[in-house]
This record gives sequence, C-alpha cells and structure tokens, in this order.
Amino acid sequence: MTFTLRMTSAECLAQERIWFDKPRYDEAERQFYERMNGPTQPKQDTGANSILQDIARARENIQKSLAGSGGGSAADYGELTDRMKNLELENQSLHKVVEELRSALSKVESRVSALEKRSTTPTVNGTSPAAPQKAPPAPAKQEEEDEDDIDLFGSDEEVDEEAERLKEQRLQEYAAKKAKKPALIAKSSILLDVKPWDDETDMAKLEECVRSVQVDGLLWGASKLVPVGYGIKKLQINCVVEDDKVGTDFLEEEITKFEDYVQSVDVAAFNKI
Repeated sequence: MTFTLRMTSAECLAQERIWFDKPRYDEAERQFYERMNGPTQPKQDTGANSILQDIARARENIQKSLAGSGGGSAADYGELTDRMKNLELENQSLHKVVEELRSALSKVESRVSALEKRSTTPTVNGTSPAAPQKAPPAPAKQEEEDEDDIDLFGSDEEVDEEAERLKEQRLQEYAAKKAKKPALIAKSSILLDVKPWDDETDMAKLEECVRSVQVDGLLWGASKLVPVGYGIKKLQINCVVEDDKVGTDFLEEEITKFEDYVQSVDVAAFNKI
C-alpha cells in the first residue's frame, strides 16, 4: 500500500508543469529589448531627484560666487591692511594720552594730599605747625616743560590761596549759621497747691499775692479752687518756669512770705517741657 502511494506521488510530480527557469527567460527578454531600444533607465524616487537637483544648484551657485569674488579679494585685503594700520596708530596715540593723564593725576593727588595734611594738622600750644618745605624744582629742563604742559590747576601758591579762601568762607558760614540757631531753653511745668489757714481766708487776695511773684523766667497760668474739707479750699495754680532761672525752692520761699494768707505750699506735679 505504501509503495503504491509513493508511485502515485512521483507520477503526480512528473505530470506537474512548473516554470523553474522563469528568471532566466526574463533576463533574456530584457536583453533583447535593450538591444532593440537601448538600455532602460531604472525608476528613481521623485523626492530623491529633487534633493539631488537642489544640491547640484547649490554647488553651481557656490562655484559662481567663488569665481566672481576672486578678482576683488586683493582690493579687500589692501583695504583691511590700511584699516589695521590706522587702528594701530590711533591705539598708540591713545596710549600716549593715557600715560600723560596718569602722570597729571598722580601730581594732582600728591598736591591734594599735601594740602589736606597742612589743613588738618592740629595746633600745639596755640602755635600752628611749621609749614612743610617745598621740594626744590627739578633740574631737568624736559621735566619742567612737561609739567607746564599738563599743569591743569595752576601753581602751588594759587592752590594754597584758593584752599585758604575756601576754608575762611566755610568757617564764616558755620559761625553765621550757629549764631542764627536759637539756643535750646529747658523749661518745666509746675502745679502748686497753696493752702490757706482756715475757711475765712480771702482766696482772691491769696491768689493775687501768689501772682504778684514776678521774676524773669516765670509765667503764671490757670488756677482753680479745690475743696479740701470742713469748708476749706486750696488754690491750685499752674506755672511755667525756665530751669536755669527759677526753681521750686524759690517759689515756695516767695509764696510763704505772705504769712497772713498762706499756710503751706506743695508741688502737686512737675513735668519737663
């Protein structure tokens, strides 16, 4: 049974018609048409073709620009060289000016420091310190010429006179300002309790006696009668005094001199103004 099946499969394969040589025939057909019409171009992607065309155009433009600028390169180089030379000359002149300014600045600083030391040196025993000796002039003629060229603030004598004048002016302004400023006067507000002998004491006369005490630096203020007890009232009076001229002891002594009306004087309140 097995042998019969194998034979049947072999017979089937023998009878099957399969074109195993199709690639060979296709190649032969392609060569035939090439000989007839020329070689066929392989199809390429459209996007790739556009990119290649752009690259080709860019290369062509670069070559054209290089070819066009070749003639003017020498002129541009010469112009750049001239500009560099001009910049170098300007740089040298600037360096020279900077050095001159530094020299002038150092000299001015030395003069200013000498003036500050001279003006700020304190006096000893009422005598001013000896003026510093001036340095002798430089013997070199070239140095004198350079110093005259860059003398921005005049000679030492002119600087000294200007400094003294400014000093005197500032002292006068300070003295005038200090004279115009009013002196601060210390004042106090005092509340006094003045007690009579009894309820029959004339309180109007008592107040009149108290207010009769008049001195420089004393100003009497408001007053009122305050009940104490048993029909007796005390005089409570306010006054403003200058501390340097009038004190509480002075007020008590002066008021208690009116023995017919005043029994005692007490300080009820004392406030600085």
